[in-house]
Amino acid sequence: MWVTPFFIGSARENEVMQKQELLQKFTELFGDSDGAEVYFAPGRVNLIGEHTDYNGGHVFPCALSVGTYAVARKRSDRVLRFYSLNFEDKGMIDSSLDELKPDPLADWTNYPKGVMWAFEQKGMEIPRGMDLMLYGTIPNGSGLSSSASVEVLMGFILRDFFGFDVSNEELAKIGQFSENQFNGVNCGIMDQFAIAMGKKDQAIFLDTRDLSYQYVPIRLDGVVLIITCSNIKRGLADSKYNERRSECESALGDLQQVIGIESLGDLTEKVFDSYAAAIHDETCRKRARHAVYENQRTIRAVDVLEKKDIDAFGQLMNESHRSLSEDYEVTGDVMDTLVQIQWQCEGVIGSRITGAGFGGCTVSLVKEEYTDLFQKQVSLEYTEKTGLKADFYVVEIGDGPKKL
Repeated sequence: MWVTPFFIGSARENEVMQKQELLQKFTELFGDSDGAEVYFAPGRVNLIGEHTDYNGGHVFPCALSVGTYAVARKRSDRVLRFYSLNFEDKGMIDSSLDELKPDPLADWTNYPKGVMWAFEQKGMEIPRGMDLMLYGTIPNGSGLSSSASVEVLMGFILRDFFGFDVSNEELAKIGQFSENQFNGVNCGIMDQFAIAMGKKDQAIFLDTRDLSYQYVPIRLDGVVLIITCSNIKRGLADSKYNERRSECESALGDLQQVIGIESLGDLTEKVFDSYAAAIHDETCRKRARHAVYENQRTIRAVDVLEKKDIDAFGQLMNESHRSLSEDYEVTGDVMDTLVQIQWQCEGVIGSRITGAGFGGCTVSLVKEEYTDLFQKQVSLEYTEKTGLKADFYVVEIGDGPKKL
């Protein structure tokens, strides 16, 4: 895999150097870079509010400083040429605007092609093909939404190239539509929304029922945000994600027989506990309990952050992980081991699995002076207990998609 050099300097200087390196690589692959433009869309991490987005609840994600870069150029014909610097073994993948259909052999290109298909489904015809080179700094299969980053990025490029009248919020909806209908993953709106609407140093408190939202400043004075990649690869389509959705829908159906609600997000813990016996299947009852309690945790999390009580926020993160492990059962032994190691590290305020589960990453709030110790201790103990190697990303909360 091609690795871009690391530059020491201001963020602006690094961005300029990154752009030059990407254009140089594009020239090597496509012959020249005349007419090529460089774009970036972030990844996202959900600070709290997991598996609530498709249950009518609240989520609390933020965009990250890591993400997906693209160099793109319009063609005069309908040909599509794709190349990923993260999957160089796949080589150049050729396609056409006349071949916008899901194809297992198309590999990662199903994501940008799905967005092109979705634009056309929404009545926005794409008149010309393109050459597209991608480079992602998000660990593949980590749960930091590399697929949603590509989807929002592709939508942003199409808007810029062809002048489509769509807002960033609409780009998020198109990205979700393409993942649902083209790639067959029944995801909620959170990932694409967080990426499309990201703002530096702010998380998004999003009500998934109506997409109303507010930005909440994240003041991490003396605290750093560390993503730990477990290096257990996970893919939503192959996980039990759709099964969990079905179990929640079953629980909701049972509850609707005895109480007038539209979603599990309508319930407080107290009301849920009063009616939980109406859910016939015990497993479905556990899934619903997580959805309800996690939604209320997310609401409380915003309140404690506004009061600058970072310790209380950390405790809510820990409670979230326990619920994902015991009630939603999407963590697994390895991820539980990783989080338990992190909980025992000095300087850790809170830590939890993030993303759909079954591998991926954890997100941790760590006092800045313990950053190095945290990484060393977790790395050593995680390898000793699991035989796996952990990778660490000390990240910042960044902006949404942009043209460099």
